[in-house]
Amino acid sequence: MTYEYEAKSEKEAIEMAAAELGLERDQFDVEILETQKNGIFKKGFVKIRVHTVDTIHSHSDSEFDGAMPKNTKLFADPVPKDEFEAKLIDFVKTMIDKMGYDVKVDIMFREDKKVGLRLVSSHSPILIGRKGKNLDALQLLANVYAGRLGHEETRIILDSENYRIRREESLVRLAYNTADKVRTSRSSILLEPMNPFERRLIHTTLNDISDVETKSEGDGLYKQVRVIYKGSR
Repeated sequence: MTYEYEAKSEKEAIEMAAAELGLERDQFDVEILETQKNGIFKKGFVKIRVHTVDTIHSHSDSEFDGAMPKNTKLFADPVPKDEFEAKLIDFVKTMIDKMGYDVKVDIMFREDKKVGLRLVSSHSPILIGRKGKNLDALQLLANVYAGRLGHEETRIILDSENYRIRREESLVRLAYNTADKVRTSRSSILLEPMNPFERRLIHTTLNDISDVETKSEGDGLYKQVRVIYKGSR
């Protein structure tokens, strides 16, 4: 189920949602729909959409398969439905076990040509890594293995502790905050290196803001996004 709330700040909106739904904060996911800062003639507010544990909402992306699927059951049948899924789970678990970390791997979701695996571990922060780089590396290896099993067209998504969702929410906030800063300074800001999906999220978030533009800089997989005030030229 999804619900929408509006308050003076994101924190207040989340607290309102938790109180009305009778849920703990870790029992629902939050999507920022709209933010409005205090102005001379307008009061600031934050509007959020709350997704309870049966559904999630996220961005889809064709450039980098790190996104969670849109409107997919969060708790899909965790048992592998065929030999491919069983081998995939065994590969990921064995790989992480050999790294020296305990982990439980099960099916998180199934989509057309896409399978999500959930990693449950007491060492989740290590498996995720800084800015999700360890999780991305494990995901890359899982996709290589899927290709060797004859499933090159199937993309494998790895997640742990709902990192992918939390990362997207954080990047959307970063995009809007950075846009505000470059407007104030009438200059540009270069963001941290990001993978293709994360960069695309920044670009699309700010695409409709008329006085701000974005461009990617650098080489390799992890490039940086520069947010530019158009009048700075």
